[in-house]
Amino acid sequence: MKLTKKTSLIIYGISSLILSLILAIALLISPTSSQPILIIPNEVRGVWLTNVSSGVLFFPWGINRALDQLSQLKFNTIYPVVWNRGSTFYKSAVGKRVMGRSQDSLLNITQLGGDILSKIVLEGHRKGLKVIPWFEYGFMAPKNSAIVQRHPDWIAQTQKGEKELDPLRSSEDVSYQTKVKNWIVNQILEAMTIQNVWLNPLHPEVQQFIEDLILEVVMKYNIDGIQLDDHFGLPVEFGYDEYTIKLYQKEHNGQSPPNDYYDQEWRSWRANKITKLVERIVKKVKIAKPNCLISLSPNPYEYTYEMYLQDWLTWVDQGLVDEIILQVYRDSMVKFISELDHESVQIARRKVPVIIGLLSGTLRHPVPMEQIEKQMKVVRDRGFDGISFFYWETLWSYFTPDSPRYRRHSFKTLFLD
Repeated sequence: MKLTKKTSLIIYGISSLILSLILAIALLISPTSSQPILIIPNEVRGVWLTNVSSGVLFFPWGINRALDQLSQLKFNTIYPVVWNRGSTFYKSAVGKRVMGRSQDSLLNITQLGGDILSKIVLEGHRKGLKVIPWFEYGFMAPKNSAIVQRHPDWIAQTQKGEKELDPLRSSEDVSYQTKVKNWIVNQILEAMTIQNVWLNPLHPEVQQFIEDLILEVVMKYNIDGIQLDDHFGLPVEFGYDEYTIKLYQKEHNGQSPPNDYYDQEWRSWRANKITKLVERIVKKVKIAKPNCLISLSPNPYEYTYEMYLQDWLTWVDQGLVDEIILQVYRDSMVKFISELDHESVQIARRKVPVIIGLLSGTLRHPVPMEQIEKQMKVVRDRGFDGISFFYWETLWSYFTPDSPRYRRHSFKTLFLD
């Protein structure tokens, strides 16, 4: 039976609420033992707060409870999502103008029209937490989202005119690749599957939109910084839309882009355009709020540049970012250590603080506390500037391989001052 768009949206909404409720209940069960390991002075101890497979933003007690627990266990930085799946997660005039609504519909209902980011900033600072809003989805958006429906000319495409890519094309994303063991969770996740397209970061109207979105957050809220993600780029297969082809031809004496999307010059040309956009945004952010930290959470460099045209080492070299949070979501300790010791990471460390992003688990991929402890030891032994976890719901809950009590006790031990 083919589902209508309306039916699909209803199923997605119900599934989201069910999953959020399950997660919230699982996390309500309150606070044995791990070995102390080396602690780096002033290390970043962060966690990402997202709206996906998480109820933290939607339930009345969600944020207060999360911030209380994080503060008690000596975390010091949070990265709350503000842009994901074609929606803003704060009261946005830019969102209202461009997409027809000021914030995510479900959030608007559960928060009774309130502004969750204002609450996060206020309560986070009261508890000694730095608050760095996270533009999680970058240039990616669901194909049925308002921004895509209203601005079809903003969408990137391949040579064949395709606007969607296989979400499993990347072996880097553990959460998509791992076989689901829990059938019930699998059914919920299948119902929530979103087909995404990419906004073209070379299109001037897309550039203006993302710039306006970022500057709105910077100027409206008393934040400590902003964070761009690994999605702040463009899959290498894209770049064959009408606008980008004409722009390339204009700068290459009428010559069309190569058919080979891995062509070195063609790849470099697109990556440089994205770098120029980052340069422009950072310049305006620093004018608006000079002390606003520019954080970037990319994947390992070679993969990110080759597959997503995100030349973040150049961003570091040009002083466009103030910190890197490298996503190293690996189960294999050999691969994990190899990524930390990679030359690109060492180059970045000579210029900016480098924090390591660890996977605390996903619904598809639970991570045992033993693995987290081993990886934290490796990170600290190498003197990195901190650790951040993806994501809040899997730090300690009944969706993890260990009990919540055990995991909280373990984090308390790991973060002893």
